[in-house]
Amino acid sequence: MNALSEIKSRFSSVLSEFVDDPTELLNMIRPAGDPKFGDYQANCAMPMGKRLGKSPREIAAELVNRVSLDDFCETVEIAGPGFINLTLKDDWIKQILTAALLDDRLAIAKVANPKTFVVDYSSPNVAKPMHVGHIRSTVIGDAISNVLRFVGHDAISDNHLGDWGTQFGMIIYGYKHFLDREAYRTAPVTELGRLYKHVRKLIDYHAAVAQLPEAEAKLAELKTTLAELVSREPSGDKKEDKQHNKQIKLLSDKIAEHAERIESLMDKVNEVKNTPDLKSQSERHSGINQAVLLETAALHEGDETNKKLWEEFLPYCRQDIQKMYERLGIKFDYELGESFYHEELANVVSDLEAKGFTKESDGAICVFLDHHDAPMIIQKRDGAYLYATTDLATIKYRIDHFNADACLYVVDHRQSEHFEKLFDVAKLWGYGDAELTHVAFGTVMGPDGKPYKTRSGDTVGLAGLLDEAESRALEITRNQNPDLPDQRHKEIATVIGIGGLKYADLSHNRGSDYEFNYDKMLALRGNTATYLQYSYARVQGILRKTEADVEAIRANPSAFEFELDIERQLAVKLIRFGEALDEVLVEYKPNFLCNYLFELSQLFAQFFDQCSVKDAGSESLKTSRLQLCVLTARTIKTGLGLLGIGVLDQM
Repeated sequence: MNALSEIKSRFSSVLSEFVDDPTELLNMIRPAGDPKFGDYQANCAMPMGKRLGKSPREIAAELVNRVSLDDFCETVEIAGPGFINLTLKDDWIKQILTAALLDDRLAIAKVANPKTFVVDYSSPNVAKPMHVGHIRSTVIGDAISNVLRFVGHDAISDNHLGDWGTQFGMIIYGYKHFLDREAYRTAPVTELGRLYKHVRKLIDYHAAVAQLPEAEAKLAELKTTLAELVSREPSGDKKEDKQHNKQIKLLSDKIAEHAERIESLMDKVNEVKNTPDLKSQSERHSGINQAVLLETAALHEGDETNKKLWEEFLPYCRQDIQKMYERLGIKFDYELGESFYHEELANVVSDLEAKGFTKESDGAICVFLDHHDAPMIIQKRDGAYLYATTDLATIKYRIDHFNADACLYVVDHRQSEHFEKLFDVAKLWGYGDAELTHVAFGTVMGPDGKPYKTRSGDTVGLAGLLDEAESRALEITRNQNPDLPDQRHKEIATVIGIGGLKYADLSHNRGSDYEFNYDKMLALRGNTATYLQYSYARVQGILRKTEADVEAIRANPSAFEFELDIERQLAVKLIRFGEALDEVLVEYKPNFLCNYLFELSQLFAQFFDQCSVKDAGSESLKTSRLQLCVLTARTIKTGLGLLGIGVLDQM
């Protein structure tokens, strides 16, 4: 039984006598921050006092008198101005621990009303190698899917591959004009990647040349405005002068932003201008941007040559991406890319038109929405469809085909406006009953506080990232265990390196940016996968030294004993595993599971220091402590497994 859920359930019926919707008040029931205040605290009496015109302590007394918790709570006490402290019965805790020992699921009950979730994550552009930007979507989406399945939902993972858009027009154009045939014959994936980058470089050059004059003029205008602001004498009015200084700060930041953009544009221009071959090619292919669009349009219209090239390129591109997924241990139920929905796009537009939801604007077909300044364009003036059209077709398919109750999109926060419009159009279209959620995440940053890039300014490739993580982990394990065979070192390094990389991402609130740092992610101390993996390995060491028969311990549990307070604290944390999983799914944030596992490992470290297992005072106490060790190891292994991270018996 989930203690927190049960406590909330008991309070819910009582609180409903005071308020129509007790949800907000129930959220104020949570684990106690300090064991001296009990195991749980209900702080709902505090806001109720003002609402009902009574003192919070009086309200707390009424709640305590009405709520029935005697079967599993030892004490229910009112403290301070109206806090309600709850302490679980030791016998009840031991009962749950025994059930967890016997159960392969650690006594975590499945949800009473399972739903069907489609989780859309990773979704790389298959025309180029995966990079650091893909790590967040991939590991966050995988963790959410795993937790949803574990608690009993039907979670369908779908990798919505970018396998049909302009990127293939770029590769086709590059193949026709810049192909190195020998390189393509010997290493097709590498050559296709080179062609993509080469065409991208020329497109970016021409775009930068066109944008620079306007960008420089805008910067000059901003600097003039700033100079006027700075030269203005203070008014003497504090409020007015404060606002004036705020304007200066905002404008200065804007100038810095524009200067950075101009520098980026200049870099793109100079890279081509200062390279004779590139300069010559840029002159010969001055219309490359439009030419690429024409190649893309030809592909979409079924041009025989371009379709044949696309069919030839796609397996190579998929093969390269699949290697990354295998290294990360990621599998998908479906990989329905953009090409899968292409034939349905015309139907999406015609259906929206038939229902009267579209308007023509400047030749384009648009859906205008309340609360949005700009419409959602679903077909351009030239007849081409957009990502929005494909995304609408995707929602329709997922709800109609999978009977999805919820569609989660694990996509970077910069796409927030797109998803707001997309979901509004989907609801207007008739798909508003399903939950549509953008699971947004922040950016992986470098030590300079900017998006993580290589020294040359390129996006960091995922393959190189994994190689470096494993290489550093290999150095650590060789130093820690010099006597192990080299093959074993490599196996350990893979588990530690990949696990460290994933956990470094998952342990942060997904909505925040975080700084990428190899040393921190592989540290043996602190909130890292390595620390949790070490805690698991430490338990295995105890079990080996005591020659414990884990299967026998699980099959025939003995009575638990709490000789020291730390044993009870560890026990209470162990039975809260289900609460951590529930918390993950409130806002789809895996960092709550990371926090739980870290706190569990910290408590186990205290238990390890204070409680001898081998030299326990009695055989029954030794068995009890062994049982706590077994449950700790299983909980860490299960929790890390849900995060997509492995464990090791020895490190």
